[in-house]
Amino acid sequence: MTKVKVYVVLLFLGLGLQQSYSQKYKFKTSGFSVLEKNERGKWGKWSDLNLVNLMVSLDTDKSRIVVYSQIIQLFEIIVYQPTEENENDIVYSFTCKDNNGEDCTVSIITRKKQENRKQLYINYDNKIILYNIFNM
Repeated sequence: MTKVKVYVVLLFLGLGLQQSYSQKYKFKTSGFSVLEKNERGKWGKWSDLNLVNLMVSLDTDKSRIVVYSQIIQLFEIIVYQPTEENENDIVYSFTCKDNNGEDCTVSIITRKKQENRKQLYINYDNKIILYNIFNM
């Protein structure tokens, strides 16, 4: 009977430790802008920054990023790219597939010289979507 109790305790400890390794990050957006390529394949200008108040979640346990906009944007993380850091920025990038099966790169960039301001970039071949974000 004592061995059974020990196994039960070890099982619960094991399950508890496994949960602690999953990481979920929640952000709120404050601004939104888009950059698109024109008919000639050249990048245009960024759209005016629109104020938006959306929630964004990064769930490494489920390997997905979700932007809770009017139409939910779901990005399945295919590859966790190495972190890049220089004197200006820290960049966390993910190779993803969106809800429509399109390939894209989603990056969370911390601007060191701008009071650690964070931005979320969703990069497609023909457009880039930018959200200014902050931790919840």
